[in-house]
Amino acid sequence: MLPVKEAELIILNLADQASGLSDVESVSLPEAAGRILATAVTSDLNFPHWDNSAMDGYAVRYEDVSGAEEHQPALLQLVAEIGAGTQPHVSIKAGQAARILTGAMMPEGADTVIIQEVTKIENNQVVILKAPTSQGEFVRYGGQYYKAGEPLLDAGVVLNAPEIAVLAAVGCHQIPVYRQPKVAILSTGNELVTPEKTLSSGQIFDSNQYALVAAVKNAGGVPVPLGIVKDDPEALKLAISQALETADIVLSTGGVSVGDYDYVEEILSRLRGRIHISSVAVKPGKPLTVATFSKPETAQQVLYFGLPGNPVSTLVTFWRFVQPAIKKIAGLSNNFEPIFLPAITRQDLRSDGKRESYLWGKLIPVKQGFEFELAGGTHASANLINLALTNSLAVVPVGEKLIPAGAEVQVMQIGNG
Repeated sequence: MLPVKEAELIILNLADQASGLSDVESVSLPEAAGRILATAVTSDLNFPHWDNSAMDGYAVRYEDVSGAEEHQPALLQLVAEIGAGTQPHVSIKAGQAARILTGAMMPEGADTVIIQEVTKIENNQVVILKAPTSQGEFVRYGGQYYKAGEPLLDAGVVLNAPEIAVLAAVGCHQIPVYRQPKVAILSTGNELVTPEKTLSSGQIFDSNQYALVAAVKNAGGVPVPLGIVKDDPEALKLAISQALETADIVLSTGGVSVGDYDYVEEILSRLRGRIHISSVAVKPGKPLTVATFSKPETAQQVLYFGLPGNPVSTLVTFWRFVQPAIKKIAGLSNNFEPIFLPAITRQDLRSDGKRESYLWGKLIPVKQGFEFELAGGTHASANLINLALTNSLAVVPVGEKLIPAGAEVQVMQIGNG
């Protein structure tokens, strides 16, 4: 059994070798949400594009109003009104002011904005009752936030709402993004049926296929569900062969242990796959198989993960090992590794000490940091029920059998892509 960190390193190195799978494509701005930027972006526009007002008020010359106060106000002639989206056609001279609205372009000659709350209007004059604290008050200067030609967004970042807003603000409408890797998903087992079927004696519904479809989407991949394959070597060989032809990454669940019907590793070898990992010292999830296949016609590699069939083991190994690989292959430059946070456990956390153990529950923010609340019920690899509504996995290291309540524990965030 490989230690968890060693297995993680092997998988991420394989993901590096497969990262060329992610070609670049151009998508429209609305389609770019959640995608990964493929090339760095700069703009030939300043942001703001020009000096503008940050408030509703009056554009003035600072020297005309610097001494204004309520008992000795400054009186300025009102010569124009400037709304957002219009070009000023006046130049502010000594003793003059222009009514200006938020976002409107500053007129020539004005260098300060007086907010309307400290003014009043008398006979086409604006009465300034309070001096600004400094020249340039409530003015947003052109290029104050971003200067044309400077780096704006780096390649490898996820385009979430703020990044989409930035691209829109500087006029980017066609966005270069990495192609999302196709992830084929198949379940193995004679006992499995799809949820719309009626169960017969000894059968169970296949939950892994649907869980992995959702998990792959969250990780930035395109799931390609291929259904259920019976525990038949030839049927499994055919299904895996087809998956390798159509996908960049293949996930199978079940058939990777040492039972009489566990054929996956044998078939991977028959298909000339290179097996890098056969088992990992992790609980749940020990029987994890990782292999690579070469595509001679493209010089690309397909990464294969044979995940254990028990549903909790499937998801734990996905979150711990597969999700980072998908993110890296998809083009994410950083933040692809799992996030671990220190927390205080509210309950005793127990393990046999032989493998790195993951116990599921909730990470709860408190004033001092975080606390971990262990999910109730049995913590078994087949008990999918109490995994629902959890958001984290507490880690009990190899060699430790007890982390007592009130002690610090490392907790891995899950379920947020």
